Formats: sequence, structure tokens, C-alpha cells
Amino acid sequence: MRACVNATAAMALILAASALLPAYGQDVASMPESDFTLSANVSLVSQYRYRGIMQTNNKPAIQGGFDLGHSSGLYLGNWNSSISWLDDSHPDVSAAVEMDVYGGYRGTLGPDLNYDVGALHYHYPGSYPDGYANPNTTELYVGLGYGPITARYSHSLTNLFGVPDSKNSQYYDLSAKFDTGYWGLALMAHVGYQKVRNLDDGSYTDWSLSLSRDWGNGFSTALSYIDTNADRDIYVNTKGKYTGRATALLTLSKAF
Repeated sequence: MRACVNATAAMALILAASALLPAYGQDVASMPESDFTLSANVSLVSQYRYRGIMQTNNKPAIQGGFDLGHSSGLYLGNWNSSISWLDDSHPDVSAAVEMDVYGGYRGTLGPDLNYDVGALHYHYPGSYPDGYANPNTTELYVGLGYGPITARYSHSLTNLFGVPDSKNSQYYDLSAKFDTGYWGLALMAHVGYQKVRNLDDGSYTDWSLSLSRDWGNGFSTALSYIDTNADRDIYVNTKGKYTGRATALLTLSKAF
């Protein structure tokens, strides 16, 4: 008799819980989606190149960052990388990290036309000897994309990476990315021109060609060929290496 009563009570509880499930499901479905999105990324690269120039003296680097976006088009982000180019420039310098902070606004002007405007600050925490030029740099940028092609212009509001009297230097970037249709590979081509003010023979062109593949679950790989025509007498570090030399670069990334 007790077992029968317990079974009846249990059945009543199950039926009551079942009656509540649809209402609960409706509450969850009716919850508004957030206007904010947060993403992160981490990469291991065979070496770090920026605008074609060595940043880690041909050594591997670890990189990563965060991006916060809003449905309005506003965004804010941080990206970081291990570096050695500052240490390579002077024996009394100790600055092993690049920390970038950026923010801006993205929007569309048509079905295939989009734009991106913002500011980017490159920060190099560390210790420097007296008289060493401050490498911290701030740039404004504006980009325009049409289909797979993107053009971007950057303008420095400060000296460019420690080059004296180089304020108002400019960088012109033209890139394109295409799906090859084979094995999930994407092809990216890039050409850029770095204009360095008040540095004779300091301006140069860089170019690259990359193949990348998304493996799923946020993992991707890329293989790139990078080269420049940077002046060999100017772009050389204290290790005696030409920092604009051609190279192949392998990247393994994970997005979250």
C-alpha cells in the first residue's frame, strides 16, 4: 500500500514538472540577445613580422588578444606579442612584449562595401637607458573594403616606433583574400608601403602571399611568404641581421 502511495506521489510530481517545462522554455527563448560579443585568440608563429620587418630576430613568438564588439559597429580590442627587436637594438634595453590597444567603428555603405575607422596604440613596456627614443606609437587608420579586397591607410600621431622626427609617417595597405575552392584553402595577397618621414632611405615596400585553412573548432593554420625592399644599411639589427629579408612564416591559431 505504501509503495502504491509513493508511486502515485512521484507520478504527480513528474506531471507537475512537465507542466512547467513549456513555460520555462518560453522564458529562455524570450530572453533578449546581448548587443555585445566577446572573442579571444592565441597564436604560435615561427617568427613575428610586422609590415615585413623582423620583430623577433627570426625566432618564434607567442601572440594573443581579445576583442569586444557592439551591434552598433563600435569595437575595442587588445593584442599582444613577444618581441626582441628593441632588445636587439641596444644592450641596455629590456622590452620583451608588444601590447596593442585599439578601438573604432565598422559599418557598411552598401551590400559589398564596408568601412572601418579607428585608433591604434603600440605600447612597449620595459626599461630603457637615458636618451633612448620612446618606441611607443599611436596611429589613426581608415579602411575601405569591397568584396574580398581591402584598402587601409594609417597615419602616425607620434614618432614611428622610436624614429626621431617621424611624426605623420604613413602606411598604405592593400590586401585581398579569396577562397581557392581546394581543400578548404584561402589565398591572401598583400602589398604595403611604409613612408617614414625625415629618415633618408627609410621608406620601403613590403609584400606577402599566404595560404590558410580553417580546421574547425577555432583552429587554423597559415603559411606565408614575406619580403620587402627595405634598405639593407638602415634595416639591420645589432646582431648583424637584415631585418627586411625574405622569409617563410608558419602560424598556428586558436580562436575562442
